[in-house]
Amino acid sequence: MKDYKPRGKPARKSAVGGTLIGIFVGLLLGIGIAAAIAVYMTKSPAPFVDRTHQTERSAPAKAAANLAEAQAPGVPKAPERPRFDFYKILPGQEVPVSERELRAAAKDVGKAGSLPKDTYFIQAGSFQNPAEADNLKAKLALLGLQASVEPANLPDRGTWYRVRLGPYARLGDIDRVRQTLAQNGVEAQMVRLKN
Repeated sequence: MKDYKPRGKPARKSAVGGTLIGIFVGLLLGIGIAAAIAVYMTKSPAPFVDRTHQTERSAPAKAAANLAEAQAPGVPKAPERPRFDFYKILPGQEVPVSERELRAAAKDVGKAGSLPKDTYFIQAGSFQNPAEADNLKAKLALLGLQASVEPANLPDRGTWYRVRLGPYARLGDIDRVRQTLAQNGVEAQMVRLKN
């Protein structure tokens, strides 16, 4: 015969304790993953910085070449091949341009809107650290502006990296770019290259 008498529910262990342990383990796991990502991000090389490491590596090679030359003075050294950079500028050929000079040059040209035969650039910045110059170049690219980074060896000041836009031949193009730069907080100056 079957007993149909209702019996009490069996005693259940507290589910609250298991939930708290699960939350605690999940929290520790999340903190561990976040810490691992932070360590990875700080240890990985930043964009645009690898170029500086290449120049640092070439310094010992230059020192070794100088040492070899000093040890063998009678041996003629091979002629050094010239390096041609597209934007390499001879000293004394570039001149800063004021707003008044730019407007006067445009007025002389007249309706065509083209500037005189000289070439005009907009310099958005100049930095001793090439990574900073590349970062500004990237910022300008996000604004839709194409810039270039040009190294310039200045006497008694070392190498500076200029961020330039151009060349420009029309005043309307210069005004449009300068307005975009001003709206985004980038101070720029005009530079004229004498042809």
